[in-house]
Amino acid sequence: MQELLMNALLSHTVNRAFVFDNYTWNPDGPDYSDYNGKLIPSRIPLSAIMSGPVIGASWPHGDPTPRSVTREYFKQVCPKPLFIHSTEINEDLRLDSEVPASVIFDKWVDKLNSIDNPCVEITRDSYQLFEIWLFGSKRILSIWPRLSKSPVLRDFSWSPLILRTFAQNAHLFGANQPPFRFVPSYLRPSSLTSIVPSELHNVEPLLKPEKTDPIPGLLVLHIRRGDFGAHCAHLAKWSSDWNGFNKFSALPDKFRPPTPIGWGETTEENVQMYMKRCFPTIDQIALRVREVLADQQKVHGNKKELKRVYVMTNGDKEWLEELKEALMEVKQWDAVITSRDIYLSWEAKPVAQAVDMLIGQRAQVFIGNGFSSLTSNIVMFRMLKELPRDDTRFL
Repeated sequence: MQELLMNALLSHTVNRAFVFDNYTWNPDGPDYSDYNGKLIPSRIPLSAIMSGPVIGASWPHGDPTPRSVTREYFKQVCPKPLFIHSTEINEDLRLDSEVPASVIFDKWVDKLNSIDNPCVEITRDSYQLFEIWLFGSKRILSIWPRLSKSPVLRDFSWSPLILRTFAQNAHLFGANQPPFRFVPSYLRPSSLTSIVPSELHNVEPLLKPEKTDPIPGLLVLHIRRGDFGAHCAHLAKWSSDWNGFNKFSALPDKFRPPTPIGWGETTEENVQMYMKRCFPTIDQIALRVREVLADQQKVHGNKKELKRVYVMTNGDKEWLEELKEALMEVKQWDAVITSRDIYLSWEAKPVAQAVDMLIGQRAQVFIGNGFSSLTSNIVMFRMLKELPRDDTRFL
């Protein structure tokens, strides 16, 4: 998502229409791809995930930037675009840890502003303009002052499908009527059967980040399982850092990568340190929740009591039952629920992670995984909302 927003920000900055495509797993194959033995959609329309100017809604009144267009439309109106390979700008900058994202961004601004051709396309074999090496380090924070003030982010909204799915499960999170006061009436739980089909095609922002109020009493945890265990061990070997948007200086929890001891080598002590922060055991998760509850008590006393837990996770049901029991030993919550417990229609299942991001975005307190890009998306929106810094934590 962050790469998409950065590309849209670049297009907006140089007053060009942003060209968006599907969320794509496999661009050329069949409609479904095999992922860990399960079929997943190869391509998902962005309109199933988000709304706003990034996917074609109007820019704010008075903004002269052309509206974003689909890839198909671009191909029709620009049959012979000017092709640029990303190495023209990024070759000597992309892997340089001393070069902030803002420098790369400005060089692309200068490059695009120097081109008279109205149709520009980055070649398919290019590196991404803004890569994981940026988003996976503090280098990306240099662009935050511009991104956070841009309508690319300020006029972002989740799609009607995501908002509707949230509404269908709102009772699980303890969300009463007040959190829905900004949601269109046809997306509220009491009106789900009276949706006018034409309204679902409205791409205007439906619920801007500034209006995503926290749900009182809701604690959200992001707990990755499955193949993340091997991923976390790999991160340890390379002394990897947290994702950049998880490293805002104002946030209370910090991570300092250990000094590498060799090419792809580390110590067992470092591996265990990474696993605790990246792929924690049930006991470690319960301990971390106790620590955050204690911190909340010091700051707020009993005024902002956390009463429910939602666990964003891909863990299996048996493991999650053990986790629920352990969390109930920490405190007698009103409820402990997980991603496995919420209702997802057949349309919503392929975009379930976006539903989780909205829930995490609206948590009173969020405990994320610093190594996760999904967590960093949530942190980005929480920082945009200017929520209390002590309410955004990490494992």
